[in-house]
Amino acid sequence: MLNVTDLLTDLKSIISEEQIKGGEDVNHPLGNGGQVTVFPTSEEEIAAILKYANTHGRKISVMGGGTKRGFGGLIESADILLSMVNHKGIVEHEVGDMTLTVKAGTPFKQLQEYLAIHKQQISLDPAWPEIATIGGIIVANESGPKRLGYGSSRDVVIGLRNIYPDGSIIRSGGKVVKNVAGYDMNKLFIGAMGTLGVVSEVTVKLRPLAKFESLILLSFPEGNLDAIRTFSKSLLDSTMEPVTLELLSPSLSEKLTGQFTYTLAMSFEDVESSVHYQEGFVKSMQPSDTNMSILSQQKAHIFWNQFYTICPNGADVLSGKKTEAALKIGVVNLDVLQVIKESELLKDPFGLMVEAHGGLGHGLCQVNLKGSSEDIVLAIHHLREFVTKLGGYVVVKHLPLNLRKKVDVWGDKPSYLFLLEGIKSKVDPNKILNPKRFVGGI
Repeated sequence: MLNVTDLLTDLKSIISEEQIKGGEDVNHPLGNGGQVTVFPTSEEEIAAILKYANTHGRKISVMGGGTKRGFGGLIESADILLSMVNHKGIVEHEVGDMTLTVKAGTPFKQLQEYLAIHKQQISLDPAWPEIATIGGIIVANESGPKRLGYGSSRDVVIGLRNIYPDGSIIRSGGKVVKNVAGYDMNKLFIGAMGTLGVVSEVTVKLRPLAKFESLILLSFPEGNLDAIRTFSKSLLDSTMEPVTLELLSPSLSEKLTGQFTYTLAMSFEDVESSVHYQEGFVKSMQPSDTNMSILSQQKAHIFWNQFYTICPNGADVLSGKKTEAALKIGVVNLDVLQVIKESELLKDPFGLMVEAHGGLGHGLCQVNLKGSSEDIVLAIHHLREFVTKLGGYVVVKHLPLNLRKKVDVWGDKPSYLFLLEGIKSKVDPNKILNPKRFVGGI
């Protein structure tokens, strides 16, 4: 049985007492806590903590801003919660080469605000950017609607520094964009939910900040999904380059636009003349019986800022609230239409609040649910059965711990699970790092 007093004593020999807190994060409803929380400020301190845990068989949970705390994990409290929030700051910014190296605990919005001064940006659009850290975004391979134009974390990251459970530090990738030497080890850690090592440093390639941006909201009051399909195919087959082509469910559209209709949110980013040309093109192909509004620059930013805070936030759990869940669903691109429609139908039989959206170009959807625990579990099973018939998958990105023990958040074990288990056993043979946080209980 864990002796917390002995653990505290051991940790005080590694980092200062001011960087340690005991017992504050044990009974969290989302789990993934620790008997003792440590706040390292350097890579050397992180390595020392991991080495100690590995030697003494201590389990470690890793957390950044905490927005993804309800994503995976079957353990209420590990021995040590390793918080990355004090390991932050910019390491190197090569403005001319358009690369940025940053410590993993740096909040994403801080990075974007700094880069905006140099008219550059990281081409990701995660949820809760004020709180989410760059490290947490990378290890969860998070992306938003702008994935259509920008890609995912795997397309942005060019280098990582990782600390293995034995305390050794490795570098994967590099600090230049055209780095093609050897196997791309970055992809091994991106999306692994921190089960293979602690990402301490991230190098990303940057994009110029768009000179002009607009958002077209095209609503379909008749709810004609065939018309949405036809329009979307025509736009995707054209020479236009939308950064997003996101379908909003009527419930979500009402929240964001005030209109209870299926709505397409189309972003365009370029020089102003190009954006206006593409707006004109969309106007020329606007279906009958639809309503269109165009939001430019500031109003578009306001829309997206609101959009990125609609999903559950693992860093903000209040007692007494209705149970919340968030599902990531992947299907063939235009099957998004069926997923969003089926999600909207969950409201009546299950008595849930449902807000859903999906990309008609990359096939990823998110469905946010709020209601009773029992109804949410039934709804997850229903959607998973529905999506499986479409050849897709459902991953539960947010759910309280007590329900994660009832619902397999990752779905059926993949055929390649033995490869993941082999890598895990090689890198973390004592299974101390983020235990049971990933696919198949890894």
